[in-house]
Amino acid sequence: MAVSTAQRPTASARALTLTFLTAIILNRGVADVSPGASASEELPHRRFEYKYSFKGPHLSQPDGGIPFWIHSGNAIPSADQVRITPSLRSQKGSVWTKNKVNFNSWEAEVTFRVSGRGRMGADGLAVWFTTDQGLDGPVYGAADMWNGVGIFFDSFDNDGKKNNPAIVVVGNNGKLVYDHQNDGTTQALGTCLRDFRNKPYPVRAKITYYKKTLTVMINNGFTPDRDDYEFCTKVENMVLPSQGFFGISAATGGLADDHDVLSFLLFGLSEPGQQPPPPDSEIPKEEKDKYQEEFQNFQQELDKKKEEFQKEHPDVQGEPFEDLYESVSDREIRQVFEGQNRIHLEIKQLHRQLAMILDEQRRYVSVLSADVLKKGTNAESGQVSLGSIVITQQEVLKNLNELRTSFHESLKQISSSQHQGNAGGIGTYETIQHFNDIKEHLHTVKRDVDQLIQRNPQNPAEKIVKCPEAPPVPACLSTLHFVIFIVAQSVLFFCYIMYKSQQEAAAKKFF
Repeated sequence: MAVSTAQRPTASARALTLTFLTAIILNRGVADVSPGASASEELPHRRFEYKYSFKGPHLSQPDGGIPFWIHSGNAIPSADQVRITPSLRSQKGSVWTKNKVNFNSWEAEVTFRVSGRGRMGADGLAVWFTTDQGLDGPVYGAADMWNGVGIFFDSFDNDGKKNNPAIVVVGNNGKLVYDHQNDGTTQALGTCLRDFRNKPYPVRAKITYYKKTLTVMINNGFTPDRDDYEFCTKVENMVLPSQGFFGISAATGGLADDHDVLSFLLFGLSEPGQQPPPPDSEIPKEEKDKYQEEFQNFQQELDKKKEEFQKEHPDVQGEPFEDLYESVSDREIRQVFEGQNRIHLEIKQLHRQLAMILDEQRRYVSVLSADVLKKGTNAESGQVSLGSIVITQQEVLKNLNELRTSFHESLKQISSSQHQGNAGGIGTYETIQHFNDIKEHLHTVKRDVDQLIQRNPQNPAEKIVKCPEAPPVPACLSTLHFVIFIVAQSVLFFCYIMYKSQQEAAAKKFF
């Protein structure tokens, strides 16, 4: 009995210890899982809204309009972009959605370019969400006293504080007048300094309104990465109308920039558990079957037309029409071939010039050799002997022959690299090696020509034929004549001054 009573407390202690450790592990596991789960649940659902968006390459219609959008002022739609304002003074333009947007939360992605030749630009570009369409007005080409929010990309420093270009978020309830002289800083809800002019890549702005918080992210256009956004500003506890119009406007003043919008993409956001039904569920089954049948009929007709075209044109292989657009790789290959052709033409021109120089040098060598054989004597002291001149000219001729050979080899290498590029594409190691060889040959040519110029700074004919020096000529003006000339000139000068003063005094009497 003593043993059994002693073992009971030990067993109960072990059970309590295991229970305590199990509870701690479970609590840690729950603590580790819950933040991740809450973070994933907070992500909103995005749905693309094509009726409130536009994007190239087939952006404008044949009549010059934009599907589901209207444009006004100096806006010019094209196939791949909308030029809100051209780089002319005192221009205004805007584009707006035709229908109202009915979203409690949304996200807009705007891709644009602001470019100009000046160091500063004006006035700027604005992205709007307002209850009414501000087709024309003094605020970046749109109406003042709006009800909603405007995100301004201000490129001109009106207040002189050197805080531009800047991105400014300004809200309005329809009663405030925009403070244009102070760049809206007195009314700004959020701002950040970003230079968005003349960037190598298009600038992208992501504007998100979710749970009464407006967030602006910006891609400065320094990299081609579309997702390289950085934080600009955030406005919390912001209440916007549930219905409104999206718009983009721009204006120029004394200075001017091209304000081009490449795309505007709108996404509707919804909280988890409240996401709208998928688009397929909104279409009745009868309409789905009807559309599917029409698509199948169209596909069959297209296949028949393809077969008929192949029968009528058996020589054409593959698709009947080629792609009209140039890809990035094709453009790079074309630029490489154009550069090779320019180098080829330059080397050909140098080759012709070298041939002319060789002919001249051969003529000089032949003339000097004949003179040496006839006279057989050296020149006077202080002058270069004819024999040394002949030797120098022979060295020059030899070096020029080497240069000509080098140019000929360069031409061969360029031709071979072009043939290889046509056969297997550009960008291989062999092509790069050919370019390096051409570069080395050109450096060799330049170095040899510089040596020849330093060695023979003058024409050989100038060394042989030396004009006799003219005898000293006595001075034709003596000292007495020079003094008389100076005195006479001084007297005439003083007489002229006195005459001029008398004429001015006489003229003043009549006034």
